[in-house]
Amino acid sequence: MPAPNHRSATPVRTFTQRFSATRRGARLARLLAAHQLTEWGHPHGTEAHDTVVLVVAELAANAVLHGRVPARDFALALSFEEDRDVVRIEVTDTHPALPARMTPGPDEDGGRGLLLVDALAVDWGVRDRLGPGKTVWAECATAPRVWSPLLSRGRSRRSGH
Repeated sequence: MPAPNHRSATPVRTFTQRFSATRRGARLARLLAAHQLTEWGHPHGTEAHDTVVLVVAELAANAVLHGRVPARDFALALSFEEDRDVVRIEVTDTHPALPARMTPGPDEDGGRGLLLVDALAVDWGVRDRLGPGKTVWAECATAPRVWSPLLSRGRSRRSGH
């Protein structure tokens, strides 16, 4: 007797690209993510589009500013599974340091990127990769969210997924 097929009826759509670890590379990652979301049916100005693009921008900026290793690039991977109403973002760099959420003072210019990711993503975390470095991932809802204080508590920060 064959095993039951538990695969999703909707295929997972994916996008993967490597970028130079420069500000220009981070900008291009954001622009291509925006284009891909539009292709997947989430046009500019929708909550899903704007949320995912902002999370991509923050994770790509972190890869360029904090995860940069000379002569190494970073990678962006997006996946969208309609059945789950989630876009998964993965940004991989070759720097061994793990990202740290900070609590900057009101007069400080930086340090808010992961706070934004934490506020916008359904879940996020860090996992090891083959070779040096790490992958920072986040999942963003594509269906409109209903805010609830109970849902915003206790979100996990798993090391994998």
